[in-house]
Amino acid sequence: MYLLGYDLGSSSVKAALVEVDSGKTVALTQYPEVEMDIISHEAGWAEQEPLVWWNNIQKVTQKLLASNAIDTTQIKGIGISYQMHGLVLVDEDDAPLRPSIIWCDSRAVAIGNQAYQEIGESKCLERLLNSPGNFTASKLKWVKDNEPEIFAKVHKMMLPGDFIALKMTGQATTTVSGLSEGMLWDFKEEKIASFLLDHYGIDASVIPEIVPSIGDQGQLTEAAAAFLGLTAGIPVGYRAGDQPNNALSLNVFNPGEVAATGGTSGVVYGVVDKPAIDPQTRVNSFAHVNHTQDNPRVGVLLCINGAGIQYSYVKQMIATNGISYPQMEEMASEIAINSDGLRIIPFGNGAERVLENQNPGAHISNLQFNRHGQAHFFRAALEGIAYSFIYGMEVMQDMGMDVRVMKVGNDNLFQSEIFSTTIASVLDCEIQMLEATGAVGAAKASGVAAGVYENVEVAFAKMDTIKTYKAAQDPAPYKAGYKIWKEELQNLLK
Repeated sequence: MYLLGYDLGSSSVKAALVEVDSGKTVALTQYPEVEMDIISHEAGWAEQEPLVWWNNIQKVTQKLLASNAIDTTQIKGIGISYQMHGLVLVDEDDAPLRPSIIWCDSRAVAIGNQAYQEIGESKCLERLLNSPGNFTASKLKWVKDNEPEIFAKVHKMMLPGDFIALKMTGQATTTVSGLSEGMLWDFKEEKIASFLLDHYGIDASVIPEIVPSIGDQGQLTEAAAAFLGLTAGIPVGYRAGDQPNNALSLNVFNPGEVAATGGTSGVVYGVVDKPAIDPQTRVNSFAHVNHTQDNPRVGVLLCINGAGIQYSYVKQMIATNGISYPQMEEMASEIAINSDGLRIIPFGNGAERVLENQNPGAHISNLQFNRHGQAHFFRAALEGIAYSFIYGMEVMQDMGMDVRVMKVGNDNLFQSEIFSTTIASVLDCEIQMLEATGAVGAAKASGVAAGVYENVEVAFAKMDTIKTYKAAQDPAPYKAGYKIWKEELQNLLK
């Protein structure tokens, strides 16, 4: 028996086939090979065509099946992970009315900020756990205000993963976790956030039927099965945004458990058992995939824009002669902790929510021309990004999160021992690197809904730990370096 998982990003779609008994990944592939187009008609806008996503789901499925001769009747469940916060609008025939306004589109910032003030900050934080911000509900209000002829035809609004599930099952549905990421879930009342919809003048009938994140979400229709090359009747049993799904994929479900990624931007996602609010909105809180009214599970999400993009910039500008990332790590490891005084603040990729939306840019300090070379820059860059993670995680600690174990995938910045050991040493935590990907996690979660796994604990029990990073025997130099870096950042922000 097999399980099939999809991970719809803004660059590509990944698909994974998992063998049930062993829990092993039989195949993992992606499509397209080049990044999907992002349409930007004006500065700050970002859109994608939902039907392009669906066509790419077909292409990646065909690619997966072409390289693996399996009986598709043995696929017992389908799971979907997707790019968060996007807005998809469909008419009564379930046809998209316009391109999706995706996660990195900033056109609705002012709308969300105005609602935050008019409704009241305390009410928004108490009920949404966040400001309405630039999230899905505010994007829908933008369409109402600016494209009334389109808004008049809206039958249902949905998130990107909801649209893919609609195409698979013929049913318009969504999840509590999905609604919460769109600022459409009232945590105090545990229902749709009608107070925000009322403020925006939007009828709640546009919200699809709510289904469990892990549970019955419909079955693959004859038409969808023929289009994808699969067997009709396969249950769709899981759906979540990419960050909750990354946490699920790393077996992060319970209070105190933390997942992290260190790609172009850095993300830390920790689970708590009660509504988590940061009055300064430096982090966001959403319903985790296993959240219920009786058993609250809230995911607190920290995002750092200036993470891997800074290290990539250093590679392009300073790592001359084709020096690779492993070579950069090797060279940096020859330099003393704290890079002989060279410090880099990495915030050069736009406004940072963790800095209360300030945009200080990247900064290099204490550069000595006769002392610091390439290797110093490599180490200082890694340390600076690690310190930015720590700075953000201190916000999470102030909210009551006890970071003892952090789980990460085998990719990007966490492959660096310098980067990971710096975080572990300052926070006195353990970092576990696991063999996990989003599409595989989505596949396994669908197995819980299908009943082939008893629960999520069984589904994610067979995970390979690749490496464990622990605090250095003498963490004092790391903590001293962070203290100086933090003081410089705070002076910069004054």
